[in-house]
Amino acid sequence: MTAQAEIAAGYASESATIELGAVLVDGTVEPTAHVRIPLSMVNRHGLVAGATGTGKTKTLQLLAEQLSAHGVPVLMADVKGDLSGLSRQGAASDRTTARAQDTGDDWQPQSFPVQFLSIGAGGIGVPLRATVTSFGPILLSKVLGLNDTQESTLGLIFHWADSKGLPLLDTKDLRSVIQHLTGDEGKADLKGVGGVSSATAGVILRALVNLEAQGGDRFFGEPELDPADLMRERDGKGVISLLELAELQGNPALFSTFLMWLLAELFETLPEEGDVEKPKLVFFFDEAHLLFSNASKAFLDQIAQTVKLIRSKGIGVFFCTQLPTDIPNEVLSQLGTRVQHALRAFTPDDQKALARTVKTYPTTPHYDLEKSLTSLGIGEAVITVLSEKGAPTPVAWTRLRAPRSLMDTIGNDAIKQATGASDLHGKYSESVDRESAYEQLMRKVAPPQQQERQRAPEPQRQEEEPGLVEKVLGNSAVKSFLRSAGSALAREITRGVFGTSRKRR
Repeated sequence: MTAQAEIAAGYASESATIELGAVLVDGTVEPTAHVRIPLSMVNRHGLVAGATGTGKTKTLQLLAEQLSAHGVPVLMADVKGDLSGLSRQGAASDRTTARAQDTGDDWQPQSFPVQFLSIGAGGIGVPLRATVTSFGPILLSKVLGLNDTQESTLGLIFHWADSKGLPLLDTKDLRSVIQHLTGDEGKADLKGVGGVSSATAGVILRALVNLEAQGGDRFFGEPELDPADLMRERDGKGVISLLELAELQGNPALFSTFLMWLLAELFETLPEEGDVEKPKLVFFFDEAHLLFSNASKAFLDQIAQTVKLIRSKGIGVFFCTQLPTDIPNEVLSQLGTRVQHALRAFTPDDQKALARTVKTYPTTPHYDLEKSLTSLGIGEAVITVLSEKGAPTPVAWTRLRAPRSLMDTIGNDAIKQATGASDLHGKYSESVDRESAYEQLMRKVAPPQQQERQRAPEPQRQEEEPGLVEKVLGNSAVKSFLRSAGSALAREITRGVFGTSRKRR
């Protein structure tokens, strides 16, 4: 048996599979020796890694196409804007013909159902939002760049707002709560939260104001995304949700943390499924190093727990980054599929990272992995996956198939047109600003028996005089209300992983 045949035997499967490419040994490709991922193993998670320009994006495109073809919805961030071509048929060329021949692929141009999304208002896709309450203190601390002490303080502030029935829908709601707690009349409430330092609360407030100044507040608010809108089929194909991120290039922590919020929402809302024949959704974390950079221990622990447990909900998670060492060991150990594109070894740090990467792969008699990982061509990768029995397959130097959709952007005008035609546009395009903590703290509150009448529309009020905000926040009636309020909203709030929460109906 040849080396190619021996390796290919480890990838044999009787169930549905994702076809990646053909085995290559000593420079020779065997187009009949295919490398496959069993569809039932995709929710055991994966990693796509490699240096810039080695073909990671095209690998993501290839995976998304085949998952969609099997009826599996996909969510992925379009960091560079060139994945929109998934919505158009690819164009045949000499390169695609040669690649198809090398990999034994019966290549045909094909398009896939795509919905274009943006994080918050201002993008060219359907705007997605989350309320501050549901985002929770741990994820928000990551966005704000808070240390462990400040994160703990923010958690207590959230707890106080929850207990008082103050809905935190957008950043001005949280800002008004912190301003109250750090004001003269709010000091007693602040002590009741657990002796929180007013100086620490002030640091959080300044970080929040900075986030608003950078446009980060456009993400928070209503209507909040329903995760079910990411898990749809169209004409038997899974819908590919592409998150456009051009508006957030200056705040990468927000988009990576938003993806983690989505994953936490899915974890909290989806039922247990056990082992499934195919995933209910596959989640791609591009630029994954941003998620783990400067993360608190609590944050890292929750990521590891979520990744470990969410596979039983039928969700597959793929992290995409340059180096496997960007991923904490607790998470890396749970990634059953590894697609490793070429690495560079120009510096001592590069060489150390290369040596550590080699140790994460099964040993193989067919390749010198340290040499192979620096010799891979564009569109080639070293791959190992889990077989349908759950055992690691042999390491395979693989020449990957060419995507069947357009390997280019379709342009902003076409994306805007598709966004306007989307059935999600009417649901999420217009923001809603209902009464919440900000309004409750900014007005004088009547006795409890009159509060129901005050929720009715009020006549037009005269313009507020300068300084009224401070007077209202310090008003004894406001303080009395905050101490006595115990609404149904507060009682319904429960917090799970990352402190995220939804209003449970």
